[in-house]
Amino acid sequence: MKDETIRTILLIMPYGSVGGMERLAETFYTNYKKQGYTVKAVKIIGLANDIINFGEDEIVLSDKDFSGYSPAKRLLFYAKIPLLLRTIIKKYSIDASIAFGDMANCFSAITGTKEKKIASFHAVKSIEFQRSKGIYKFFQWSIHHTYNRFEKVVAISNAIKKDLIQNCGYQFKNLQVIYNPHDTAAIIRKATDFFEDEEMHYLSKDFLLFLGRLSVQKAPWHLIKAFSLIEKEFTDLNLLMVGDGDDRVEYFCKKLADHLGLQNKILFVGRKNNPYKYLVRARALALSSYYEGTPNVIAEAMILNVPVITTNCTEGISEMMVDKIKMLKDGLLLTDAGIICPDILRGTEGSIPSTYDINAADEKYAEGLRLLLNPEINSRIRNNDKSLLLQKYDIEDVLKKYLS
Repeated sequence: MKDETIRTILLIMPYGSVGGMERLAETFYTNYKKQGYTVKAVKIIGLANDIINFGEDEIVLSDKDFSGYSPAKRLLFYAKIPLLLRTIIKKYSIDASIAFGDMANCFSAITGTKEKKIASFHAVKSIEFQRSKGIYKFFQWSIHHTYNRFEKVVAISNAIKKDLIQNCGYQFKNLQVIYNPHDTAAIIRKATDFFEDEEMHYLSKDFLLFLGRLSVQKAPWHLIKAFSLIEKEFTDLNLLMVGDGDDRVEYFCKKLADHLGLQNKILFVGRKNNPYKYLVRARALALSSYYEGTPNVIAEAMILNVPVITTNCTEGISEMMVDKIKMLKDGLLLTDAGIICPDILRGTEGSIPSTYDINAADEKYAEGLRLLLNPEINSRIRNNDKSLLLQKYDIEDVLKKYLS
């Protein structure tokens, strides 16, 4: 039900790419509009190739990525962002603003405006803050000095809330766990979309699917090396990498695939406007992150009954995937939604490997892949009732909680 004290909502996000936060902002935009709110969406950086767009309701602060700025001009732009947001909030008489992630949170906090301010955390911060330089120093400072300016600060899992309090010194009383909403009907509808002629060759074989940004955090090389250990046992299987991101990560992963002789079995297809039509056709969704919050794509896979394999990169993974533990085998946890492999972080935030060597963590993940690809287990996971796992993502309930 619409909150009659709020008429106009501003969504603030760093980018318009196809990451989890951006898809989340799109879900908020679409569904708050359906409820009768006026919604405006600010991208701090808006690029011509953005996947997520908001039409006439979109406001872009810069059409040049941060990498295109000199250090001095980047600092100047940072200083201008709160003033630009303040102008937008005044111009459109914004009643409530929702910020997605550190950058949007921090700049929203210092606009000096009086609308109902809501911030959100989407990852385990203590790990990110190990990169104690540049903008991360500012993010870390802001946790102690600016978040009291928000009426509500949302952690998207209990694991993130616990980390903020125990490891980041968060001390304000406005922190609340609200899980990310998912528009089940829209996801199922998009999953039935047709493929363009040039996309059809991706479907020539069954495939495992990586879906997300190619970043150090996601550690896609871990998945690639594990896939190399099983690909001769599953000759009908490709690995499809959907997403883009850090050019250094993409370069390393492609060189790794070449080194392993898998350039024809590991397909890098870039960003896709509609990733759900790939997800629904995947033998499994495969994630190998060093750290995460609660990855949206896992809930999306559950909605489409696609089995998931992931590293245990945060306690939030168990919150998402475990209703009942079905089996624990050699460190591999079999759940209603798929398989959770051991954490690969080992005390650092991760970096691009210096070699192509395969290690014990890669071998353990390969064991998980073999287990998940077992036809009986794969079918059982697809047929499991996941309604209890998914109920916390109810879109109407989540949208109401943000504004209440």
